[in-house]
Amino acid sequence: MSKKQKVISILSKRRNIIQAIIGISLYIAISYFDISLWWVLGFGSAIGIIWGKVFCRWMCPMGAIMEFIMKLSPTDSLKNMYQYHKIGCPIAWVSGLLNKVSLYKIQLNTDTCKNCGLCDKACYMPSLDKQKFSLYKPKFINPAENFSCSKCLLCVAECPNGSLTYKAQIPFTKNKSL
Repeated sequence: MSKKQKVISILSKRRNIIQAIIGISLYIAISYFDISLWWVLGFGSAIGIIWGKVFCRWMCPMGAIMEFIMKLSPTDSLKNMYQYHKIGCPIAWVSGLLNKVSLYKIQLNTDTCKNCGLCDKACYMPSLDKQKFSLYKPKFINPAENFSCSKCLLCVAECPNGSLTYKAQIPFTKNKSL
């Protein structure tokens, strides 16, 4: 496991803490400094161009609350509720559309992938539809390029041999890194 993958693993496993800190700070900044939500939308869109849909899973105050509520219930019904809450969020719309053109992408090295499936088990999207999404199976939709992927990076952290990476890639190309 490379140093970069170790850092991603540590950060993704502590993502909820990071999200809570950033989310609370963002909420305080919005309310205390009377920041317009247009600025937040602009910020979320700008980071979407670089990293994709990271705002929802790493910074959003509502996302932090929704994930906390999801942890209170052992059923999958609350996971679906998390997806529906994003329907009303303009930042989720914009940054979700930017997943395909963002500078940073989750990439699979098919030469080193052992098809263990740990990435799909860690990702919430294949758990929603096992017949449609997979990070490693050919002819399946790659959830990392889908509108709903929030770049939690658990898939990258779970890959035992580093076949999944999160790095800069030229938009609309396959695995052509910068």
